[in-house]
Amino acid sequence: MHDQFTLQMIETNGITLRAAVEGEGPLVIMVHGWPELWYSWRHQIKPIAQAGYKVCAIDVRGYGGSDKPHAVEAYDMQTLMADVIGVIDHFGEKQAILIGHDWGGPIVWNTAALHPDRVAAVAGLSVPYRQRAPVPSIQIWQQLYTDQGKFFYQVYFQDEGVVEAEVEADFRTALRKIYHSISGNVPSLGPAWLERPAGGGLLDAMVDPDPFPDWMTPADLDYFVQNFQAGGFRGPANRYRNQTRDFKMLPEMGVKPVNQPSAFIGGSQDVVRFFVPGRDTYAGLGEMCPDLRINRIIDGAGHWVQQEAPEAVNEALLEFLGTLDC
Repeated sequence: MHDQFTLQMIETNGITLRAAVEGEGPLVIMVHGWPELWYSWRHQIKPIAQAGYKVCAIDVRGYGGSDKPHAVEAYDMQTLMADVIGVIDHFGEKQAILIGHDWGGPIVWNTAALHPDRVAAVAGLSVPYRQRAPVPSIQIWQQLYTDQGKFFYQVYFQDEGVVEAEVEADFRTALRKIYHSISGNVPSLGPAWLERPAGGGLLDAMVDPDPFPDWMTPADLDYFVQNFQAGGFRGPANRYRNQTRDFKMLPEMGVKPVNQPSAFIGGSQDVVRFFVPGRDTYAGLGEMCPDLRINRIIDGAGHWVQQEAPEAVNEALLEFLGTLDC
């Protein structure tokens, strides 16, 4: 299916990003999360382009066909926002509509909040825009999990080379386990993600499904595996190593609201929803997004919502785009 899209190389912020580009009209930039590619938007690109938009789905730096700087700090939020702004500049536009999933969510939310003149509207999938905490998020995860004798993947990712070695030993098995383990196909997310005792690696509590859920075909998985085998896992892991740096460098992150028209789409079974024990992180989204026009929770979907439930996601995104004056 990947060969049905036109890929371009885009110079931005001192690096080169690979992107799938389709259509003509107002610019829509799609930003994927961990561990994904532009291809995660394969079900959204053409329908949104056919609705009258120029769609640009990027490989975030560190992924796929994009450049992969080695330094940890090359993946801080300030740099990733500058990458997105550079893509807007590449197309000669003043503004773009941003859509992001997983880590792509914080990238587009923060770009909208901190660079409001460059963003016409924004939609986040799976990860909402939340108010700034008093400490960096990695400290919160340490307090909630590590200090309670539990494993938490973001803490595990902090030591350079550790998760890279684990995943790179067998990319196909690792990606199968990761994608399956936080999909809506898993009845209970706790054993693999939220209720694990400390120790072990990322993949130890995850099941390698046979067969794999039909929302990702063997050919789809092949494309992800080929790209990660070629590019490695350091860039994707480095994003998690910048949480303290982001907190210090961007004091207005999570303080300034997103005033542009916004949308949120999530899966009812998404593990992100339950990261903070006793709290639904999908609740109260209008506090930081006063013009929240779509708030859609898709029943039965997990974390990979735009891949697991593409028709429902496309319906919500097109409904949101239809509310915009552009």
